[in-house]
Parts: sequence; structure tokens; C-alpha cells
Amino acid sequence: MCGIVGFIGREQAAPILLEGLSRLEYRGYDSAGLAVYDREKGLQVVKAKGRLQVLRDLTDGGAKVPGTMGLGHTRWATHGAPNDENAHPQVSQSGRIAVVHNGIIENYGELKSFLEAKGVVFTSETDTEVVAQLLEFYYAGDLLDAVFKVLHRIEGAYALGIVCADEPDKLIAVRKDSPLILGYGEGFQMLASDVTAVIQYTREVCYLDDEDVAVLTPGGVQVYDSLGQPEEKERSHVDWEISAAEKGGYEHFMFKEIMEEPKALKDTISPRIRDGKVVLDDLSITREDLEGMDRFYIIACGSSYHVGMAAKYILERLLRIPVEVTLASEFRYCRPIVSQRTLALVISQSGETIDTLAAMREAKRLGARLLSIVNVVGSTIARESDDVLYTWAGPEIAVATTKAYSTQLAVIYLLAIHFAGLLGRIGPEEYRELVEQLQLLPGKAEEILKHTEEIQYYASIYFNHDSVFFIGRNIDYAVGLEGSLKLKEISYIHSEAYAAGELKHGTISLIEDGTLVVALASWNELFDKLMSNVKEVKARGADVIGIATESHKAALAALVDSALSIPDIHPMFLPSLEVIPMQLFAYYVALMRGCDIDKPRNLAKSVTVE
Repeated sequence: MCGIVGFIGREQAAPILLEGLSRLEYRGYDSAGLAVYDREKGLQVVKAKGRLQVLRDLTDGGAKVPGTMGLGHTRWATHGAPNDENAHPQVSQSGRIAVVHNGIIENYGELKSFLEAKGVVFTSETDTEVVAQLLEFYYAGDLLDAVFKVLHRIEGAYALGIVCADEPDKLIAVRKDSPLILGYGEGFQMLASDVTAVIQYTREVCYLDDEDVAVLTPGGVQVYDSLGQPEEKERSHVDWEISAAEKGGYEHFMFKEIMEEPKALKDTISPRIRDGKVVLDDLSITREDLEGMDRFYIIACGSSYHVGMAAKYILERLLRIPVEVTLASEFRYCRPIVSQRTLALVISQSGETIDTLAAMREAKRLGARLLSIVNVVGSTIARESDDVLYTWAGPEIAVATTKAYSTQLAVIYLLAIHFAGLLGRIGPEEYRELVEQLQLLPGKAEEILKHTEEIQYYASIYFNHDSVFFIGRNIDYAVGLEGSLKLKEISYIHSEAYAAGELKHGTISLIEDGTLVVALASWNELFDKLMSNVKEVKARGADVIGIATESHKAALAALVDSALSIPDIHPMFLPSLEVIPMQLFAYYVALMRGCDIDKPRNLAKSVTVE
């Protein structure tokens, strides 16, 4: 989950590297560091525990580290505590070679023992230092040759940036199972974990594939395959504006991205509806393909997994095809029943989540057809899928996802309607109603965002609670999982979500005077049953916030302590509306508790390690 940026050209590298790191800090913020080469000062390495600002101050914004070639890194700790010694770049014993790394070297213990037996002295606890020391062990005047020798020894997942003081005219980039992109400029080249780090300087990029090795010089880039053979890489043009990755006057990225949800929903939905029909031009799955499928497998992690939980209700309801939702981190270890008649629906915001990628590859090995829903164009999951549908949410910077979740759901709605139409599972009237209601979704999301003050008020009442329970039935339960996750990950309040009918099977024993319960009651068919569950927790002293559709707000308000409503819409599309008040509630609670909302402790945006 670490962030990597590299620059080689004619300009001073350090300020560019620091600016790039500022746009990658969401990937990790335990420590940060620079390695910059200057012909007079040689290879300079500066690194420090803490946020990027510590490094900025230490280097006077980069002015104290001259040179036109270098690497930067922001760390999410895996091997070794967050401290100065374990910060990247990691340097070889002689100080000639510096390495930045995102991933995990699985056999680092074995390699460390091998090098120590050769007299190498280690100064950190990181697995990354093994790479730097091993490079020096093999270095005999040709850095690229040493890199290939090291790659034959190391095991695991890695994106590497490498510099050598003896060869200051090149940067080397290596990728295996961790994202790394190249940025092409006039008289300069860049490497980075994400396009956000390079978009200020160039829009021409390429996405490295597994086992690619790239050599960057001021004049150009040469990419080699795993056998050391030169290969041509397709370039892509990034067409979104840099302002999309800036706060734009908002205090936090998370709040900005919540406020962007109506636009993100519109951008995802509107181009895919033409003349009253859902049109998925990029999808190659036919009616015959669908008729040959006996089950769907949804594979995802975190918030994307919660999208999958909602998708199960939606897809099974419309298609009458069994849908199994599985955590990507567990998929490979449960001996999944997958065949050529399985559609594996893979959901990932970044398209680089390592658990999801590994599970997807296992599903493919077992014969499944792969359809992915991702936000990042050109990401690994997108490239390796048989079909891909992009969410078009734009860049999402806050660690806690908001608009990406909503747009993933929007793609699920489109997919469900499209598939149901292909299979003839819904008639023309129902099809038309679903399409019309779906087109109303962005506007109804905007209606909710006109009443943020009400949610802020309730947050001010309840922000000091130590434990919160979310309850719901059917699709409300699926949405409650996401609401609970939002609250816990940015406010650090213990929070759990339960199917409301399961309260009496143990969980209700935790309800006592003052316990906060968020009751999700938008699924009108089950409103009365959910109100029975509300009465159960109220009888045991709980404070209850309820969320229902506008048509049921009065009935809700009669039973709960605080009532919120969302606009009425077809029940299939409720999750995208119901989640917004919970996102805002989590945001305001975290704000009032003084939490670092965009960079919550111990978390990172893109999970690229197992």
C-alpha cells in the first residue's frame, strides 16, 4: 500500500517528488523519504517517521536535496515498525544503491541470512533492505544485469524503484503484483504508483505488466520482459483534470467526494442509457452466454464486498440465478465450486487490490468467465478480465470510499437490468420502470445532500458513543454493513452491523441503556418487521436513529429517537441513497472527535499486500 514516485530529467527532482508524494500519501503515511542524486553531493537519502510534512520541513521543500534524478516513497508499514530506520528508501551497505518498494518480499528471511553470512550488515527490519543489499551483492558495473539476477532470487509481490550512484543517468522500475505506471514527458520521465502523482506533469502514461522491467532516462524509456527482451508498451492518455484530485475548497477529500456522488452517479449511468434502453457497449456477454451460466460468484474486499452483498439481493431478484458473495481474501482457501458455467463478478475500486487480483486469477484458472467492475482505467484487474465495466467516478483520494461505492452499485443496477432484459426475466413495463427510476437516482441523491445540517446535528448528539449497532433486513442489512464500516474506519468507534432478525440470537445481550442503534428501514416491504426490532432494542434502553423512505418517515419518527428520510425510489436502487446519510454521519462524528478523516490510522487506500 506504499506510494512510489520517481523522476529523471533536467529539473530539480526533490520538489517534484514531494509534490507527487503529496498525491500518494493516501497509500500510506507512517513515514516518507527521498533518494536524490547530485553530481557534486552524490546519492542523498533523507527520510523520517511521520507524515509527509515532516519530510518537507526537513528538506526545506526539497531545496536542501539538489539533483535532477531521484525516488520518493510514502510508507504503510508491514515489516518493521514505523520509524526512521525502517522508512524508505532503503540503501545498500556502501550507500551506492537505493530502493523504494511497495509489496512484500516473502523469502526475505532466507535472503537476509544468506547475505549476513557473506558479511553484509543490515540496519533496518524491513524486507526491502534485502533487495538493496542483494542488488549490491550482484552489482558488477551493470545495474540492469544486477536487477535481473535479484528478480530470480526474490519471491512475493513488489513494485520497485531503483537508483545507483554509479549509473546516475537511469532509474529502474520493476513490477510484480503491485501497481506501477510510467509517465512520459519532453526531456523527463516519471514512475509512480498512481497517475495522480504524475498528472501535473504529463498525461501520457503506460501501465506496467507483471514482471516488466523499465529503464528510464531523460530521453526515453525502454521496457523489458521477464527474459530481458525489449518490448513495446501501449501508451494511454489521462483525460481527467488535476482539479479532480484536489480538495476544491472543501476541508476534506471525503466530504468533497460525498458531495460529488450525484455527478458520479450521473456520469456512470447516463451514457449507458439510450432511447430507454441500457446499452453496455463494452460488454461481450450474450444471451446465450448467460443461459449457459448456472451461478454468479461475486469476489471483492471491504466496501466492494458490501456492494456485492447488495448485488446478491438485486441480481437474484431480477435474474433468478444463484449468486454467491465471497471475500476475496478467503476465496482461494475455500475450494470454491467454479466451472466454465460460472460468471465471476470482480469488484474493486483501484483494480489493484492484491487479494481480489489473486482470487480473480484463481477463478480464471478454474474456468470462470471474468467480468470486473473497477474505477481505475488500465488497472491490472481491468486488463486481465474478459470484460470490464468502469464506474467513471473520477479519482477518489480519501481512504474511506464513498462515491466509488455508490457508482459500483450503479453499475450493478445497469448490469442487472441489462441481463434481465437479455434473458427475458422482466417484461417491457417493468424494464421501462426500472430504467426511468434509475435515471432519477442522481437527482434524488442531490436532494439528500441539501440537508447535511440535519445529519450534522444528529452527529453532534451521538458522537461520544463508544459502541454502535446497525440493523436492517434484506438489502437494508447489506447497506448497514457499509454504514458500520464507514463509522469505525474514520471515527474509531466500535461498530457492527447485523441482520435485524438475528438480534435475538445473541447480539441483543449487548444492548443496554444508552447504546446507539442505527435502524435501516427503507425496504418498505419489511418496514413493520424492522419496527418490531426497533421496539426490542428500545425496550432495553437503546437510543435509535432510524432511516426510512419519505413515505414512511412519520411512522418511523413515532418509534425512534431521531428520524432521517431518503426520497422514495424503486426499492432496487435504495442502497445508493440510504448510504449517503450514513457516510455523512460517519464524517461528522469523526470531525467532532478530532480524527484525521482522510488518513485514518493504520489504513491505506489501495491494499496491495496480503
